[in-house]
Order: sequence, then structure tokens, then C-alpha cells
Amino acid sequence: MAQARNLLFNHRLRFALTCYAFVLPTVMLLAVFVYLPVIWAFTKSLYEFEIGGDSRWVGLRNYVEFLTQDPTTFPSIANMLFLTFFAVAMRLTIPLIVAKLIYSLPEERGRHFYRIMFLIPIVVPGVAIQLIWLGLVYADAGLVNETLAALGLDAWQRGWLSDPNTALAAMAMIGFPFIGGIDVLIYYAGLASIPQSVHEAAWLEGCVRLSKFFRIDIPMVMSQLKLILILTIIGGVQSFEGVFIVTRGGPGFKTTVPGLWMYFNAFSFQRMGYACAIGVSLFIVIFGLTLLNLKYFKSAEQLEGR
Repeated sequence: MAQARNLLFNHRLRFALTCYAFVLPTVMLLAVFVYLPVIWAFTKSLYEFEIGGDSRWVGLRNYVEFLTQDPTTFPSIANMLFLTFFAVAMRLTIPLIVAKLIYSLPEERGRHFYRIMFLIPIVVPGVAIQLIWLGLVYADAGLVNETLAALGLDAWQRGWLSDPNTALAAMAMIGFPFIGGIDVLIYYAGLASIPQSVHEAAWLEGCVRLSKFFRIDIPMVMSQLKLILILTIIGGVQSFEGVFIVTRGGPGFKTTVPGLWMYFNAFSFQRMGYACAIGVSLFIVIFGLTLLNLKYFKSAEQLEGR
């Protein structure tokens, strides 16, 4: 009996060591390229330095400057919140409605066709999309102004990205009609996973059409809504590339966001310590919002009490 236990223990040990051996390279790559840079950013945020120069300890001075002295901080945070909340509102509604319309088609061939059609635009790089909106939609002779001219609304024409009154709203509208292929597929997968017995019970109770959509479908795809919400918040808080490509934060600071200001401080002003402090601040915001989302936004499984 003791020999059998030893053999079983040795077998389990070999199996565990084999599993750890497969996982170890991934953990090492994560440590080198993810965890160490994060630790480095936390550490260097307490210093004042530039690339190739000496570091000087300043403690929390970078954080104090960012939160109390930098005139761009709160306007950029307001811009970030506006863009993030707008993106959340769009990504939690429009792709879900489109996914529901596709799921409601009577034939699988039609559903498959539309899933493919909404997935194709994913292959277009995000930079290309930004440049298309910059050069073909918002230009002085772009789609928006030419459409207004055709409707006889010449007085409404303007430089949408150069006008301080419209620049931020114009940035938010990039991506219209906000039907992301990945979002549609995520919602479609959630709708397809709803048991057929639930649909039958809803039909027997007279819960159909809009009533069914709000009372059955939306609660049952709450896990997908939670995922999209987390991804949108994270992307909105840390994003800057779109603003950098289209407006570079202008006119003035009307479209500046903290991520873009961090980039400028790091690579234009050579204030790496201050840029690290901004990055750490954004990390804390993202981490806090994610925890709140996980705690208060319940998934479908949590609503069912699993």
C-alpha cells in the first residue's frame, strides 16, 4: 500500500512539474515584458530624469504637480471622461441591437453572412480609419461639409477638428455608426447561448418582441455587457493614439487626454519621471474602476445565483 502511494505521489509530482515547465516560459515573458516595466514605472515615478541622464529623487513631487499644478490635468481628465462615457454608451447599445437583429433572422445562412460582413472591417488598421476620418470626412471639402452644402446648410460648415467648439465631439463621432465587429460577435455569442427552454417559456408567458429583449435577452447577456464595459473603460482611460493621429490634442488643449499628455512629457519634453507618474495615476484609476465594475455590475451567472 505504501509503495502504491509513493508511485501515485511520484506520478502526480512528475505531472505537476511537467505542467509548470510548460507554463514557466509564459510566466518569464510576462515578468520581463509586463510586470518588470510596471514596477520600473512605479519606481521611476518618484524620480526626475530623462533618457540617458542622471536620476534625481523627488519623492511624490511628480504626483503633486500632476494633481495640483499642471493646468492640463483636469481639462484632459474631463475630455477623457467624455470620450470614455460616450464610447461606453455606444458600445453597450448599438452592437447589441445589431447582434439581436442578426440573431432574429430566420435562416442560418443569413445570420452567417451578416456575421462575416460585420467582421471584415476588423482587418482595416485603426490608424487607417483615423486617417480616413481626418482626410475624407472632416476635411474642409470632406463628406460632412459637402453634405451640408448639398442640403443648403452652408452656414453650418466649419473645420470640425480645428474649431474648439466641435473638436471634442468630432473626435467622439469617429467610428460612426459604432458597430464594432468584435462587439457584435461577443453579443451574438451571448444571445446564442441562451437556452431554448428560456425562449419557449417567454413565449408561453406572452413575453415577446421588445418586452422579451429587455426582460430576457439583456439580463442573459449581462456577462458580455460586463466584458465590453471593462474593455471600453480600460481603452478609454489609457488611449491616446487616436487623438495623437487626428488632432495632437488641439486646438489648444481641447482634445488633450492624460495618455497623450504622458506621451508628450516622455518623448517630447524628456520628463520621463513625470510621465511615469501620469502613467501610474492612470493605472490606479483603471484598477479602481475595474474593481468597482466587478463588484457592482453583476454578470448573468451572478444574477442566476450560480
